[in-house]
Amino acid sequence: MHPFAYYIFALIVLIVAFLVLKKVASCLIKSVVMIALVVLLAFLYFTYIR
Repeated sequence: MHPFAYYIFALIVLIVAFLVLKKVASCLIKSVVMIALVVLLAFLYFTYIR
């Protein structure tokens, strides 16, 4: 295969990976933020209230 074809293939793979990551990341970021808030609230509860 010509080296130019590898560049085209790599570009297509990059675009597809970006689109998939964009779809998954919105849900993933929300989940990570929610878990961080739960951990923070649990830490504050056990540190100050208990």
